[in-house]
Amino acid sequence: MAMRQTVAAPGGFSDAIARFTAAVFGLVPVSLTMLALRFALAVPFWRSGLTKWDGFLTLSFGARTLFAEEFKLHIFGAEIPYPAPELMATLSGVAEVCLPVLLVLGLGARYAALGLLAMTGIIQLTLPDAWANFHLPWAAMALAIMTFGPGKIALDYALGLDKSPRRP
Repeated sequence: MAMRQTVAAPGGFSDAIARFTAAVFGLVPVSLTMLALRFALAVPFWRSGLTKWDGFLTLSFGARTLFAEEFKLHIFGAEIPYPAPELMATLSGVAEVCLPVLLVLGLGARYAALGLLAMTGIIQLTLPDAWANFHLPWAAMALAIMTFGPGKIALDYALGLDKSPRRP
C-alpha cells in the first residue's frame, strides 16, 4: 500500500497563515530584538560584578571569601577548590563589569557574548543545580548574539566592525 502525500496548494490556507505570521511578527525589528537580548544577558552579570568590588579595583571581602572558601568546581562528582581564588575573583569581577558594558554598547558584542558564555560554563560547574533557571537562558542568549550579531542598534554596526549580520 503506497502512502499518499498531501501538499498544500499554493495560495492555500498554509500560505495565508505564513503571510499573516510574517506580517504580524515582522513588525518587530530584528535590531530591537537583539538590543533586548543584549540587555537581558548583560544585567545579571553586571549586577553580580558590582557585588565583587568595594571601590575602584578593590576586591570585596565577600568575593574573596566566596572564591577561597565557598565556591568549588563540580567535576566528575568531585568538588575541586578554585585554583588561585583571589585571581579568579578578580578576573570574574573585571569580566562581569566590562563584558556587559561592551554588550550593551554593542562594541565587540559577539566576543563579549562569547566571554559571558564561557563564564556561564564555569558558573555551571560551580553551581550545577542552577542550569534550568539561569545558565540555560544565559547560554541561549549568548549563542543568539554570537550567531546573529548585535543588530543595527550597536557600535559594531555604526563603526562597520560587524558586517556579517546573519538572519534567522
